[in-house]
Amino acid sequence: MLKFWRSHVDYQSFVSGTISSFSETELLKLQSYSKSREKLDSLNLDSIGVLLAPYYSNTGRPAKNQPEILRSFVLMMDLGFTSIDRWQKYLKNDFILSTLIGCTLDSLPPLGSYYDFIDRLWLRNPEFEKNGRNDLFSSGKNKKPSQKPGKGKKLANRHSGITKIIADHIRSEKDFPFYYEELLQQLFSLAAVVPSCNIGLIDTNDLTISGDGTCVHAHANSYGPKKCNCLEQGILNCTCDRHYSDVDASWGWDSDLNAYYYGHTLYMFSYHNNQIGTDVPLHIRFFDAKRHDSVSALICLSEFCNLHPDLTIKNICLDSANDNYATYQLLHDWDICPFIDLNTNRGRPSSIPDNIQIDTDGTPLCQAGYRMVNWGMCPQKHARKWRCPVACGKEEACDCKSNCSPSAYGRCIYTKPEWDLRLYPPVPRGTEEYKKIYNNRTGSERVNDRILNDYKLHSMHIHGKKRFSFFTMIAGINIHLDAQIKYKQNLVI
Repeated sequence: MLKFWRSHVDYQSFVSGTISSFSETELLKLQSYSKSREKLDSLNLDSIGVLLAPYYSNTGRPAKNQPEILRSFVLMMDLGFTSIDRWQKYLKNDFILSTLIGCTLDSLPPLGSYYDFIDRLWLRNPEFEKNGRNDLFSSGKNKKPSQKPGKGKKLANRHSGITKIIADHIRSEKDFPFYYEELLQQLFSLAAVVPSCNIGLIDTNDLTISGDGTCVHAHANSYGPKKCNCLEQGILNCTCDRHYSDVDASWGWDSDLNAYYYGHTLYMFSYHNNQIGTDVPLHIRFFDAKRHDSVSALICLSEFCNLHPDLTIKNICLDSANDNYATYQLLHDWDICPFIDLNTNRGRPSSIPDNIQIDTDGTPLCQAGYRMVNWGMCPQKHARKWRCPVACGKEEACDCKSNCSPSAYGRCIYTKPEWDLRLYPPVPRGTEEYKKIYNNRTGSERVNDRILNDYKLHSMHIHGKKRFSFFTMIAGINIHLDAQIKYKQNLVI
């Protein structure tokens, strides 16, 4: 039962009133937490109370200090703590930190309330649970693949045509099964994304998002410890069920380390603010380690658009894992401009006329083999115009001038986007405009680094998608608060 949710104004009043009674020594110590205090002061949780109210019972003992618990998690990761138990014990002995989350030392939430809060945000259907946390699975549950894809390469998609199936499912407006993260994503949207949009940190009129997946290693044994007594009976290679501390983890390929890893894939959409040079996450989702990024991107795009129907995505930047026709077609249908790296293993599409020679990215080649120069769209022909590189001053001379156009304007070639959505996106590859917008994708890597290293997600010895998803969301809120403070300071300057 969620009987009382302290408003943000009341929280600010409590903090300022308590600080007014601090001694000079205590005020000096408070100065060391000035950044954390500023972050919590700007974290308005009023809308979160409305969101969470339906997920609490209308009867029974009221749940206390729920907004304080959420602030406590934010402060915990801001100060670099990686254990809830250690943080709760530390909090008991520091009344300055307890004040910052909105509690007195004698009203701090107990340890169990922290874990209950995490469990309440995970919408897993109880019918899929089996014996609580002590699930037993077969000994061959996590078999490590024997073949490696090769140095610098990623695992191929396991299911041919899966991206088209996913894209068609999205068009049907059906929900994806096992969507346990929905409430977490709604909370993250209200606590972080919406406030950033409201102050102008995220430009909703020119929204360019970037997507990328990263490997999250699980601190768990892939084999699972035995629970039987076969070893005592002299049976070494038994096939009895085993206990797995992270039942959601699986084997995936880390192309950076050129090795298999046991864990999860974190896929995120992010936004880069050029004005202050900072990056913030927009959507957070954990998948199986073996899940291909082409599938993850489509699912995340569908979820993000459903969560933010008022936001119009103008551009999306993705890597070559998403270079497939199902993704291009869906983006075309939704009027989103794609900026996607090409997969060089693909051949020439049959839809392009035989009399036009093209480079690997679809740029037409002249008779001398030079790349022709993009000259913009031709409205009359509904096609993109490409001019002679010599006539445009990009090349000094050409041996084929006598066999080419006699005009000083040079030979022109027209390409139509409908020939191939993949090779002829609205903004051609290789142009300065394309390079400028695609540079936003590096922000995804910076956000990944901040969550995994700056906010120490990789150092947290936690198990399961539920815990990883929750603490990634808390880290994402911290990143937004950092960016919001920086953005407001820049406005003042």
